[in-house]
Order: sequence, then structure tokens, then C-alpha cells
Amino acid sequence: MHALNKNRPLRRVVLASAATVSGMVMLLALKPHTAPTVITDSAAPAPSASASASPGATSGSSDSSGSGKSGSGSTGTRTVTGDTVQTRWGPVQVRVTVKNGKITDVTAVQYPTENPRDQQINSYAIPQLRSEALAAQSASIDTVSGATYTSEGYQQSLQSALDSAGL
Repeated sequence: MHALNKNRPLRRVVLASAATVSGMVMLLALKPHTAPTVITDSAAPAPSASASASPGATSGSSDSSGSGKSGSGSTGTRTVTGDTVQTRWGPVQVRVTVKNGKITDVTAVQYPTENPRDQQINSYAIPQLRSEALAAQSASIDTVSGATYTSEGYQQSLQSALDSAGL
């Protein structure tokens, strides 16, 4: 016999009430979304300051079509900015510091921050990508789960910077 038989309307009322109560309990049990923390990149030197650090250096500006370079020869410290890579969610650009042929610092100059979800994703993805790049000493790094587009843009910009640095 079917549970919602028309001969027993009270059973239908009880089942509908139970379903409504269950739905309300599940709805009220949801946790509200917390506001993400915003990553600020205040530790990165200004491009014009790095260009004035060495008199014979090329311009340190970072535009969307090329890469800026600064620093001395291949044996000293060089700071190179990779190309800006346009991803589905926004531009990604990386600046690399190389000392004696070894990557000593990687900084994300640009990355998607347009909405709270971008900020939440990149608050954990950018530091993870940075540590992977420093450990690997190359652009052959793993993609961060949940941040595929940012990871791919980061890898491409990092490879562009490493190519410009001669690594």
C-alpha cells in the first residue's frame, strides 16, 4: 500500500509536516560564510625603486605586454617581473628575485581579487604556489586544488620571469 494513499489524509499531513520541519532544521544548521582576509603585497619593492638601485639597469616597470628587469649581471642579485597572464578570473603576474642563479624570492604582483571568493581562494593558493616555486627552483610546480586558473597563470608568468632571468 502506498504511504500517501488518498484514503488516509492524516498520514499525508504528518509526512508533509515532518518534511517541512526537517527542511527548516537543515536550513538553520547552515553556517554563515565568513569574510575572507585580504592579502596585501606591501613587502614588494616599487618597480621604480629597483630600477634606480643599479645605474645600468633596464626599466623596472611592469606592463601587460612585457617583463621588467633590474639588478646586476648573472652572478649578482636580479629581480625580474614575468609577463602578465590573463586567466578566466583575472590577470596573474609574478616577480622573481634570483641571486647567483638561485631563486631567493617569488612575489605575486597581480592576481584575481575582484570578489570575496577570489580573495578566499588566493589567500591560501598564492603562499602555497610561492613555497612550491622556491622549493622546486623552477616553474614546474603543482597546481593548487581549487585554484587551477590562478595556478596555471602563476606557472606561466613564473616561467616567463625565469626565461628573462636566463634560468
